[in-house]
Amino acid sequence: MIKPKWTALLLACMLLLVAAGCGTDNQKSGSTPNPNDAGNSGETAEAPRDIQLMLDWSANTNHTGLYVAKELGYYEEEGLNVSIVQPGAGGTDTLVASGNVPFGISYQEGVTLARTQGLPLVSIAAVIQHNTSGFAAPVDRNIKTAADFEGKAYGGWGSPVEEAVMKSIMDIDGADVSKVNIVNIGDADYFTAVKRDIDFAWIFYAWTGIEAELRGEPLDMIYVKDYSDKLDYYTPVIVTNETLIQEDPELVKAFMRATVKGYEYAINHPEEAADLLIKAVPELDAELVLASQKWLSPRYQDDAPRWGEQKAEVWSGYAEWMFERGLLDQELDADSAFTNEFLPDTP
Repeated sequence: MIKPKWTALLLACMLLLVAAGCGTDNQKSGSTPNPNDAGNSGETAEAPRDIQLMLDWSANTNHTGLYVAKELGYYEEEGLNVSIVQPGAGGTDTLVASGNVPFGISYQEGVTLARTQGLPLVSIAAVIQHNTSGFAAPVDRNIKTAADFEGKAYGGWGSPVEEAVMKSIMDIDGADVSKVNIVNIGDADYFTAVKRDIDFAWIFYAWTGIEAELRGEPLDMIYVKDYSDKLDYYTPVIVTNETLIQEDPELVKAFMRATVKGYEYAINHPEEAADLLIKAVPELDAELVLASQKWLSPRYQDDAPRWGEQKAEVWSGYAEWMFERGLLDQELDADSAFTNEFLPDTP
């Protein structure tokens, strides 16, 4: 699974939407007005409140806890009727920042870019505690370290951050990023691309890496977090916007109570959680979902005191890295980019 692109055009669209006054009232946030206060004290309202949750990509095991919460009735217990939808035109971050959708799945890079452009996107939970992404190549390409990128073809999605990350880790290995042939392959299938056009690409191991194992096509994986603590950022994250937090915090609390339960179930019951994801999205490869879930479930929370918790130093570290490399126009106010206040207290 290759990350979706983030472009200047998308940021411009987001700015236009926010400037146009797209607020987070119930009609514009993908939720239906309801006189009952859904979520207070965990009580179920008589008429469930309809809301949307927009994914960042096609459904996969990054999203399992969301489908578990829906399939096991955790959202319903909070008085919520949650529709999990695919990214809309303009992108998930655009629609969440503008208030047209109340909740979405994003990643730290996207939130950082949005915040430094004055857009009110806020991360309310880290789906995975440590960065599971990195550069992957079939073993026959003999790419064992970042220095081995020299002379090879990289397939990406056209974001400046890709070359910046490659340069950052190649510098550590004493190599020259200008010797990498960078090819824009968009959202092309990884396995097709490495057989035809490229030598390596940036993937999430929990999905594409596990699929490679099942295919019997072993990979050499270079995790970016292994080169720098600043590259151990949160991806993906759950996002909302500042206005919803200010005007309807009970909705955010109710949504997160159920979501936390979903991910805790996926942590403790990976096989059952995989079955629930397959039930909800039957077009997925069941073997891949199960293998991916077993690999990913212990990594959701990892060494954090509770699932979803975020650290200020992770937000500031990656933003500093981006700013130093000219990827941001201004420094990030890290404390405003995320909050842990909607996570239930650790039992």
